[in-house]
Amino acid sequence: MTEKPNASAAQRRSAARFAAIQALYQAELSQDSAGTVVREYSEFRLDGDGIRDLDEPNDNLIDPDRGFFADLVQGVEARRVDIDGLIDAALEKGWSTKRLETVVRCIMRAGTYELMMREDVPMKVVISEYVDVAHSFFDETEPKLVNAVLDRIGKTLRPNEAGKV
Repeated sequence: MTEKPNASAAQRRSAARFAAIQALYQAELSQDSAGTVVREYSEFRLDGDGIRDLDEPNDNLIDPDRGFFADLVQGVEARRVDIDGLIDAALEKGWSTKRLETVVRCIMRAGTYELMMREDVPMKVVISEYVDVAHSFFDETEPKLVNAVLDRIGKTLRPNEAGKV
């Protein structure tokens, strides 16, 4: 595997976030464990040479930060009950995590996990990254929902950072 020399650590983490949402989605639909999905992605889908399930190489693909990817996917699975409780509390009355579209739920779970467990990543970066991921899948409504919910969760979990956003 060759690492792209022009890919920054931030770009590799962004790629890991995007891949983590796909992996969380697959795990939820297939009922496979996070460990199984991480292994499959690491072996077959995260090819640093730009292959990634394509017949032809794509030199523009960025090799995700694999450790960060695995932490996100496995961390969400390990803390799902706590994560879903935080999301439920941040949603409007009458809504729950179970009512969310699956991709939106995966995005919110990963973002909430980062806000909970990855204090090395600033709150505003976490929120911005997952809003960007939401824009990859949806138009305006879902990214706005992701922004609002992660902002509420961030203010709860990181009150000292919330005033700086």
